[in-house]
Amino acid sequence: MEAKAIAKYVRVSPRKMRFVCDMVRGRSVDEALSILKFTPNKGAKILEKVVKSAAANAENNFDMNKDNLFVSEVYSNQGPTLKRWRPRSKGRAFKILKRTSHIGVVVKERD
Repeated sequence: MEAKAIAKYVRVSPRKMRFVCDMVRGRSVDEALSILKFTPNKGAKILEKVVKSAAANAENNFDMNKDNLFVSEVYSNQGPTLKRWRPRSKGRAFKILKRTSHIGVVVKERD
């Protein structure tokens, strides 16, 4: 049995988010939360909320034991990109890409 949680349209680049995702993949939920608590990235706080949500979904919706849960899948896919313009010299404009992410977490129960 597995439970999931997804956060969409998060204003963090998916490339930066994947570094945080790699730190918690395969770990127990308690260990993953303690790692994310002390990681000084913006994405770590967001991923911490998603992991807590997935654990709560597992506990409340599927009657799983919270102590036996581990993070089986974590992914950060690219969402829509916000396009902005920065004025430059001689009347030019440079493009600024503000990227967004879709973050997903799947937790399972250890046997």
